[in-house]
Amino acid sequence: MKRQTNRGVTLLSSLLALTLAGCAVGPDYQRPEFDLPSSWNAAPATGAEAARAADTAGQRWWSLYADPVLDQLIDEALQHNADAAVAAARVLEARAISGLTDADLYPSISSGLSGNRTQSSLRGTFPLTGVPRIQNSYRATLDASYEVDLWGKYRRASEASRAELFAAESARDALRLSLTAQVAQQYFTLLAADAQTDLTQRTLALRDETLTLFAQRRDAGTLSEYDVFQAQAEQAATRAQLAGLRQAQDRAESALALLLGRSPRAVMEGRVERGSPPALTDLVVPAGLPSDLLLRRPDLKEAEQRLVAANARIGNARAQYFPSIGLTAYLGGESVAFSQLFSGPAGIFQFAAAITQPIWNAGRLRASVEAAEARRDQALAQYQKAVASAFKDVRDTLAAQNAARETLSAESDRAGALEKALKVAQQRFDAGIASRLDILDVERNLLNAELARIDSERARKAALADLFKALGGGWTEKTGG
Repeated sequence: MKRQTNRGVTLLSSLLALTLAGCAVGPDYQRPEFDLPSSWNAAPATGAEAARAADTAGQRWWSLYADPVLDQLIDEALQHNADAAVAAARVLEARAISGLTDADLYPSISSGLSGNRTQSSLRGTFPLTGVPRIQNSYRATLDASYEVDLWGKYRRASEASRAELFAAESARDALRLSLTAQVAQQYFTLLAADAQTDLTQRTLALRDETLTLFAQRRDAGTLSEYDVFQAQAEQAATRAQLAGLRQAQDRAESALALLLGRSPRAVMEGRVERGSPPALTDLVVPAGLPSDLLLRRPDLKEAEQRLVAANARIGNARAQYFPSIGLTAYLGGESVAFSQLFSGPAGIFQFAAAITQPIWNAGRLRASVEAAEARRDQALAQYQKAVASAFKDVRDTLAAQNAARETLSAESDRAGALEKALKVAQQRFDAGIASRLDILDVERNLLNAELARIDSERARKAALADLFKALGGGWTEKTGG
């Protein structure tokens, strides 16, 4: 009978322990529901070039540019960029804080060793008789303390710290994604600035030749002073245009060097490598791609983990309402002789338990819970806004893809038409039915058209980077991520 009673007590204790282990006050996290579109509204690419599906890129989405130099620059930026290093260090910090929080779930054990030597007074109020005036005392203990986490106070704190760790990792991934897009865009900005500068330098050389020719004809009396002044104005305008383009070229190069994480000397004096990327083919997002793929974006993951952490903090705050049970114990020895400190008769121990229950604290606990709930509501609103903003980004970038493609086509047609117009103007001038100023006018328009075409090529390549940034990076059709 006694054995059965002991078994019953043991079973009851085990059930109670399991019940308490699973008890944690506060709301459990549930992902908010969103009214998401079923799929992307992506228009198919048009034109003579064969379109490539965006789901063939994989995580290294920038490989679609087919530029080995760009691949090397992005790898360099991921390794040396200062912001990326800061984000990585924040992950390490969050991981350490998570470990520190988890430590509260376990007992704390320490050891202590002390010794003292005292001398009593012979002139005190109660002089000791028969007791040595000088005494020694030694004490060695193994101390343990533990707070039973009945209400999940520490478990909720651990849940929150783990969510914050995941948020830090997602923030690092978001920064790396943004960094790759920025490097690609700045790289193509630099290439466009190079091309525009070279084009304007060639145009300026033609302007110089034209001005020299006009001056000779004026001196020979076959050309008016008005034509020379017009040629001087065109040459000066081209020089001013070239100065602005050179400044833009220098700024693009220094900005790219900074993104790459290069030294101050390299930013000031170095030169960034250039490649020769091929023409970019049309890229389309598969029409049947599920829109919830966007939830894999690292910034959305970060926002959700912030919400998870804020939700767990509510349970941590509510647990303060309930009693806390603390257990303390020590085991060791105490002796007046150090040689007998660890002997059997010197053994000492203590086991103690204490229960603390808040009774009145002027509303501090209630205010703490309300503050935690308010922070959860803020995190929820921020998460909902982040999801909506993400879909806006995708819509904008899909529209930008189409606009960039159409703009490039139009600017190319414009430049081609002006090239033909320049040939006709030259023929009309040779036939004596048009002036040299007509040629200058067409040349000026052609230069502006070529500059605009180069910029539209840059915008098209930049739009591709914006697209993958909006989609959360590259993915494959098989894996969906």
